Amino acid sequence: MSEEAYRRAAALLSRSRRAVALTGAGISTPSGIADFRTPGTGLWSQVDPEEVASINSFLRDPAPFYDWFGAAAGQMFAAEPNPAHRALAEMEERGILRAVVTQNIDGLHQKAGSGYVLELHGSYRTATCLRCGATTDGRALLEGFLQDHQVPRCSCGGLIKPDVVLYGEMLPLAVLQKAEEEIATCDLLLVVGSSLVVSPAAQLPWLAIRSRTPLILCNLQATWADSYAQAVLREDVAKSLPALLGG
Repeated sequence: MSEEAYRRAAALLSRSRRAVALTGAGISTPSGIADFRTPGTGLWSQVDPEEVASINSFLRDPAPFYDWFGAAAGQMFAAEPNPAHRALAEMEERGILRAVVTQNIDGLHQKAGSGYVLELHGSYRTATCLRCGATTDGRALLEGFLQDHQVPRCSCGGLIKPDVVLYGEMLPLAVLQKAEEEIATCDLLLVVGSSLVVSPAAQLPWLAIRSRTPLILCNLQATWADSYAQAVLREDVAKSLPALLGG
């Protein structure tokens, strides 16, 4: 990471009082949760997402989804927040960061202490019956599947689905609208660990760019938004975010 990029980013952060962080899978990889697209290790390198993680395939045959997602859930159960999650929680505590908008479903931001988290793609922590609408504990549901490998069913006989957004599903509209509002009115946007390729989340930085809001990008790989950023920190986010706070 260049010293000049760090100085620019630290100066922007020190002046901010309404910052928003947009986070993706890259913030949780230091916690042991695989991302989606890294060749050889990413979750999509092991399966065809259209076959196991689309709403159509889930409704047709949910067993492949549960086989895949149950294994991924094991990583989430074991994971603990890393220094990047904790740095964002500290920014909120200091009155710098107003909100975290995340593409992640792992709950690590909340576990680290962030109080205002908008989960664009849902969460594994709850699940809903697709027939009667009853909700249940998502972790207990997945732990039960890992033990008996039976597709979860509600007492009404309906299929139960974890409250995560699958391919072919819309993002929860109220959450997306609130995320757009927060980013459109922030005074600094930090993009952390997101490849910015999955829409509509990938387009959210435009709201800041169009209003000339400063942008800091913390990501190991290049993104479409790099050329618009006032600072690009091309380093492990578990190092770069604490460094911005002087840690």
